[in-house]
Amino acid sequence: MNIILFDDNGRDNLLPLCYTRPCGDLRVGILTIAKKWEHHLAAQVSFLTQDYLTIKFPAIYTQENYYINGRLLVNYAILDLIQELQAGQSLHKDGNIVAFKSSEIYKNYTAIEDACTSKTEAEIALDLITYTHDIFTFNGQQLQVDFETLTAGRKSKEASKTNTFIGDNIFIEEGVSMEAAVLNSTSGPIYIGKNATVMEGSLIKGPFALCEKSTIKMGSKIYGDTTVGPQCKVGGEVSNTVFFANSNKGHDGFIGNSVIGEWCNLGADTNCSNLKNNYAEVKLWNYPKKRFTKTELQFCGLVMGDHSKCSINTMFNTGTVIGVSANIFGAGFPRNFIPSFSWGGSAGFSTYSLSKCYETSRLVMERRNVTFDETEKNILKNIFQESEEYRIWENKKLHT
Repeated sequence: MNIILFDDNGRDNLLPLCYTRPCGDLRVGILTIAKKWEHHLAAQVSFLTQDYLTIKFPAIYTQENYYINGRLLVNYAILDLIQELQAGQSLHKDGNIVAFKSSEIYKNYTAIEDACTSKTEAEIALDLITYTHDIFTFNGQQLQVDFETLTAGRKSKEASKTNTFIGDNIFIEEGVSMEAAVLNSTSGPIYIGKNATVMEGSLIKGPFALCEKSTIKMGSKIYGDTTVGPQCKVGGEVSNTVFFANSNKGHDGFIGNSVIGEWCNLGADTNCSNLKNNYAEVKLWNYPKKRFTKTELQFCGLVMGDHSKCSINTMFNTGTVIGVSANIFGAGFPRNFIPSFSWGGSAGFSTYSLSKCYETSRLVMERRNVTFDETEKNILKNIFQESEEYRIWENKKLHT
């Protein structure tokens, strides 16, 4: 099968995380959405996304294409319905195009929308990632689904006798280094990825996933529904949080009910509130509506876009959204919405220039043996331009 995961109009609700990736490249559970489809259907998967992302995430077309909503999470019922589609047929759910089979080549979502004339409503329960907070909300459920997918018919590697295992729902890939850790899988599975490291004194409660080449630092306390993506370093206290990849929270400090993008760094003793003092419903910044909107959640912490950083002792209020390539520092609580390419903190912000962003990104990525090339530069340049309207201090200068 040839699957093309398309971004529909719901993509904008997933900013800032989808500034730098298609919806189908979001990590929920152990795997990204794209990898879920690859595993379940043994399919070739590509992306139909924003123009400035297409060099990094190109669409691949064949004589028979399955166009699938990039926000759709896999379940067995939808797999059957998609495979039963005939050419020209489309599946819909609650006003969303779920899947469409065609031999035609479509280069954008509008073209797909216009072509979907033979519509079938999917009479099954489906999960689509609608808002950024859905990522950590669905994470525990998806951890269990991905765990079953990745471990079916396989045997876990032996672990050192210095570790304490509570429950038997633990899978360890090859090359893992883990000593004197306590892992409790009675409330959900624990997956330790290839060549990952769990240092001494770590306490881990499932559902939990530590992906390939990632590290849990000494004495960490990791609660359930948490995913640490590939090549991350995480320490301190973490609960129901998803780290996408290549990001660091290497020291003490709490983060909960949060999503941390790629190439981020949280300084020592960074803390994030995930519950308001009055226990009220949390609101999050919504990009298309340009205002804070209700989440229907009592627990909601931090959403941080790719390449963003914060200094030691940073304190984030409940329901904070940080854009791409922002740098936060200084005393006090910064505002709950920090636009992309911001430099500052509670005392105010200025613009973090592209040239400085490029230099920092190059140094950060080199540490993971990844090249910061022209493609990455152009993506950041487009985001810088697209996000300009949210840097209100620039707008004030233009009008004075």
